[in-house]
Amino acid sequence: MNHEMDFELLSEHASFGGVQRFHRHDSTEIGLPMRFALYLPPGGTHAVKGLLVFLAGLTCTEETFTMKAGAQRRAAELGLALLMPDTSPRGEAVSTLPGATASWDFGIAAGFYLDATQAPWSTHWRMESYLMRELIPQVRAALGLDAARTGIAGHSMGGHGALTLALRHPGAFASVSAIAPISAPSRCPWGVKAFTGYLGEDRDAWPAHDASALMQAQPRVPYPAGILVDQGLSDKFLVEQLYPEALESACAAIGQPLSLRRHDGYDHGYYFIASVIDDHLAHHARAFVA
Repeated sequence: MNHEMDFELLSEHASFGGVQRFHRHDSTEIGLPMRFALYLPPGGTHAVKGLLVFLAGLTCTEETFTMKAGAQRRAAELGLALLMPDTSPRGEAVSTLPGATASWDFGIAAGFYLDATQAPWSTHWRMESYLMRELIPQVRAALGLDAARTGIAGHSMGGHGALTLALRHPGAFASVSAIAPISAPSRCPWGVKAFTGYLGEDRDAWPAHDASALMQAQPRVPYPAGILVDQGLSDKFLVEQLYPEALESACAAIGQPLSLRRHDGYDHGYYFIASVIDDHLAHHARAFVA
């Protein structure tokens, strides 16, 4: 049985023979309504060969990747469904929290895909549980898929989310990739700010949400078929915030195959994402066939 229609449908749009939908539902994990986008390839749910979850970055919503990346064309060709969640809780219940809207890199639109442990964020900032225990399982069930047909990817903060969730939940995904991810948040200003606010001052709690630290601690190679990461070398955040070399070193230390592609002239934005997204979709599609 297909359950995706149980979600409130906000709008739908024909796209490359498939359909792009925008939904809202009441989240039990977040405790508030949440929005997400779902692309279905030509043929609808019965034609879906795999599901790719894409996590967007700071300041983004469920609309950003959906509208800017141009991923639907290749997804339609490969028979992939695309799930784009929002990046944090929203609404009056949280927008009035002290600090929720004071800066662009913390609070609203900056959930960092983890479960906060510190007040007042711990009540609603439960993005990890929302994704792993609620949204992804519900969408996967609606499409009749399992973990062997599910991949996760993301950009910037969402790249951090994709890598950490893939490493924190063994067996939940068949594949993982990232574009300009925050690879070592314990070391960078974005991560230090978010982790201090959401997880507290005790830095011993931070490595559990740091992709490079998580990779270094893996007991075995988690993704033998390889991880794909793309990084623009004209990215203004590269040196201070992203630390791809830390992920590269961690993967090398445990023997995890990593294709870290560095691109001259490309920055942090969606022109870069649109330039490499087809390769990411193909990367995941290959894992679903294996």
